[in-house]
Amino acid sequence: MKGQRDQHRLLLQRWRIFFSGHSSYHIKLLVLVAILLSTALLARRASSLMGWRHGTAECQDRMRQRYTVLINTWKRNDLLKKSVAHYSTCKGIDAFRVVWSEPEMPSSELHLALLDSIAKNRRGSRAPELHFDINREDNLNNRFKPSKGLTTDAVFSVDDDVLVSCGTMAFAFNVWLSARDTMVGFVPRMHWVQSKSQIPAQTTYKYGGWWTVWWTGSYSMVLSKVAFFHKKYLELYTHQMPRIIRNYVANERNCEDIAMSFLVANATGGPPIWVKGRIVEIGSSGISSLTDHNHKRSRCLNYFTTLFGGMPLVATSVKAVNSKREWSW
Repeated sequence: MKGQRDQHRLLLQRWRIFFSGHSSYHIKLLVLVAILLSTALLARRASSLMGWRHGTAECQDRMRQRYTVLINTWKRNDLLKKSVAHYSTCKGIDAFRVVWSEPEMPSSELHLALLDSIAKNRRGSRAPELHFDINREDNLNNRFKPSKGLTTDAVFSVDDDVLVSCGTMAFAFNVWLSARDTMVGFVPRMHWVQSKSQIPAQTTYKYGGWWTVWWTGSYSMVLSKVAFFHKKYLELYTHQMPRIIRNYVANERNCEDIAMSFLVANATGGPPIWVKGRIVEIGSSGISSLTDHNHKRSRCLNYFTTLFGGMPLVATSVKAVNSKREWSW
């Protein structure tokens, strides 16, 4: 105890000598430095105690700048491999989700081949994850089922036989970031009044394909075969939209993209956004090549209109164009 008292007495004497030999200016300066150091230490301690909030905010912001590629496929493993290999070269992709509705589970060889192509084309410090969303039945509605563990707000819905260049897709993603509630895509379509009625639900419509859009310069839908939209619409499509619409899609094996367009337009009250950009279809012709395709699509339009109590689709002539790739403004 005596030794401790002697040490305290010696320390006090040294402090008295220091202060007696320094001006009040130096004393004030010393006190100011001590206050600043104390403030910095307290701020650092508070940051460490509350760092989980800061980290979560950074993580959420990072996820807002990334998107998930949702690939719909059906017994075309060669096209699926080409699609994943292509998109794995693009930046900003957080994960690949493969909508699998085949009776057989995906083989380990296929899984490894996709992982190898992703690792080979890895961009940045982290390669995109790969998940198979397994469905027990073949149903067009499967492509809009909510995906467990989906971490991004943005979903890039694409068929396994459609390729978009990385630069064009990055531009479309930036367009979507400016209008996060709408659909942003590359394949526009239009609805036309065929027979008008004073009762909105009884007005009949006709489906307009690409040549109609090209001729008139107007559109009211962008097809989900290659489009960005918010992940919340997966939940709305599967759990909030009337089941009778999903049943119709399943039975007709058609019009799931029109149903999604109706859903988004009904939620936003506005049109989608068509992005000018070249897409490449690497597969054979699908159901759109059939002679009665437009007739069936018109039936979908009119049936959905009665169920929604009116036509929610909104026509527009606005098109998003990357000015850096245009010859002139």
